[in-house]
Amino acid sequence: MGIPGGGSMNKSRIIILGVAALAAIGAGYMAKNLATPEQQVAAEPVPETPAIELAEVLVLAKDVPMGEPVGEALRWQLWPAEAVNENFITRNREPDAAEELRNGIARVNLYAGEPLRRAKLIRADSSFMSAMLPPGKRAVATQIAADTSAGGFILPGDYVDVIMTRRAASGMTASGFITETILENVRVLAIDQMIHEDEEGRRVQVGETATLELTPEQAEIITAAQQMADRLTLALRSIADVDQEAGTQGSYLVTGAGSGNSIRLIKSGEVTIVGAPR
Repeated sequence: MGIPGGGSMNKSRIIILGVAALAAIGAGYMAKNLATPEQQVAAEPVPETPAIELAEVLVLAKDVPMGEPVGEALRWQLWPAEAVNENFITRNREPDAAEELRNGIARVNLYAGEPLRRAKLIRADSSFMSAMLPPGKRAVATQIAADTSAGGFILPGDYVDVIMTRRAASGMTASGFITETILENVRVLAIDQMIHEDEEGRRVQVGETATLELTPEQAEIITAAQQMADRLTLALRSIADVDQEAGTQGSYLVTGAGSGNSIRLIKSGEVTIVGAPR
């Protein structure tokens, strides 16, 4: 015997379940559509920094004055390979260079951090003075004194004029002197002076000889001047004049052709310009 109204209850349950199922399906569909998908940002590739090729270059660890041995003032330093000059000394080509060049003598002033070049060194078994001379030049010594060498402030590497003072020829003046520049813009190779520092500061002690870098013609001129001059004076030139051509106004001393320049006569403290004898 059936339960009264049982059929209608089953139908109601079925309808309720169907509505719930549809609601669940609809809710799931809406949730799926409303959800914001995560945006995946693609990472840009980072460009790789190219490795810098390095080379070990022999450099100066400290300043080395001209004429001094380099000694312990050498060290290897990393250097960009593309900036390495062919004259640089590198460890991969000359691994023993630091030891081999330890006794080398600086041909010029060398400075800390500077790559060493063989052209700037003189071998320890070579003559320093002859190594300093360019081809075709001569080293000639001349006597100097404090009052004939810019007060003692002329140093190796400076450029000077050589001025000759001698007594006037007979008949030109009774008691005058002739003074004229016989050489211009010549380089000083060496000077026998000592520089030391005391409690009052720097003090210069002047020697008696300066060695000049001259051409063969200039060497003849100054040799003749030393025989006839009462005094030879070195006049210090500005560093701005280094590139000027060296002059040989005193060539008449060896050719006998006359100076061709005016001559200054010094008499009783007065200077008079007269024509040069011919």
